[in-house]
Amino acid sequence: MTRLLACLLALAGLFPLAQATAQQLQPLDRIVAVVDEDVILRSELDRALRNIYGQFAGREDQLPPREYLERQVLERMVLTQLQVARARASGMEVSEQELDAAIAGIAQQNNTSLEGLVGELARSGMTLADLRESVRDEILIQRMRQSFAQGRVSVSEGEVDAALANQQGGGAQYRLAHILVGVPEGASADQIATAQEKANRILAELRQGGIDFAAAAVRYSDSPNALEGGDLGWRNIDEIPPSFTQVIMQMQPGGVIGPIRGPSGFQLLQLTDIRQAQAGAGTITQFRARHILVTGDDAAAVAKLETLRARVAGGADFGELARENSEDEDTASRGGELGWFARDAYGVDFGQQLAALQDGEVSAPFKTQAGWHIVQREGERQTVAADENRRQQVRESIGQRKLEEQWERFLRELRGEAFVDIRLGTPDPAAGNAG
Repeated sequence: MTRLLACLLALAGLFPLAQATAQQLQPLDRIVAVVDEDVILRSELDRALRNIYGQFAGREDQLPPREYLERQVLERMVLTQLQVARARASGMEVSEQELDAAIAGIAQQNNTSLEGLVGELARSGMTLADLRESVRDEILIQRMRQSFAQGRVSVSEGEVDAALANQQGGGAQYRLAHILVGVPEGASADQIATAQEKANRILAELRQGGIDFAAAAVRYSDSPNALEGGDLGWRNIDEIPPSFTQVIMQMQPGGVIGPIRGPSGFQLLQLTDIRQAQAGAGTITQFRARHILVTGDDAAAVAKLETLRARVAGGADFGELARENSEDEDTASRGGELGWFARDAYGVDFGQQLAALQDGEVSAPFKTQAGWHIVQREGERQTVAADENRRQQVRESIGQRKLEEQWERFLRELRGEAFVDIRLGTPDPAAGNAG
């Protein structure tokens, strides 16, 4: 099976076990964590641990002692549960039809039928119902992250221009992994020194060859992606924190830099691989537009936007109405201005609305994942795809970097505000030794 299914199976421990006899479950199913009004069971944690040990078959000695691994896996489960609860509290849902399509997509990507997928799940101790719940929660978390990005992350054309002017990385992309030694907010000097010392010990162990980077991330990292070996995926140079870029562009794959102090603690960063990005060709359509966003009850939102649209038709300035009424915090102060963007940059629905308008016209209210909008088209142009693709790539890279910084802070706040009662009775993994 492909890596996608493997990742889902690795996350299987976050969700309920398949039914078994009461005799089998009784010695396992005790509560290991209370998360607000929900719980995590011993059996759920054990299944997640079995999947981790399966991924490290033959390399078990590179994993931390079981009590520390348990704590790390349980923390991941807690954070997942908190994100799902927040998404549902925000009114986000996943329909059964969407789940059917997602499961069918997983089967197709793994070159198997639904029956074949069920068989593979069974061999891993997982049922189709378990997979559906896993996928449902992953979709909810992704939607919450997208909504978070739409409300808080914006990139100006000036930022894109500056990045292009200062860019030194060409078309190169870098695959990175990291290890984070966390430092709590308001940390004392002793806490900071202890974290830095731990990061230095991890670096020394890596240089001595006693452990590979991915295993060290599983063993020591405080990052949410620790169980994936700290993998950050492929990055454009604009997605990499400026404190790392100059060194990374001089590194060879396999090299490690750090520890470097960041907002969340001390980081070690490994360059895993390098590749050249492919440039686009031809031309693409761009639009320039303003919009007003209203969220909340559908009927009330539509009524408000219809009123605003009528006021524009009567001579009111769209930009002023956007400043006074739009709930898009990033564009309201600019009169709803979105600048030039590719047709589907804000989604297919948004692009279809713009394509149907003439310059100066205002759309009827329409709904996207962010809420209800009206949009005023200001212009249309054709641009060389290679140039615009590069601008869009830089824009997305800067936005991704901003999103990651804000999302990490959001997750720390989410965890800090929640009631979490861990009942493992194991040591804090931060106390573990490196080397």
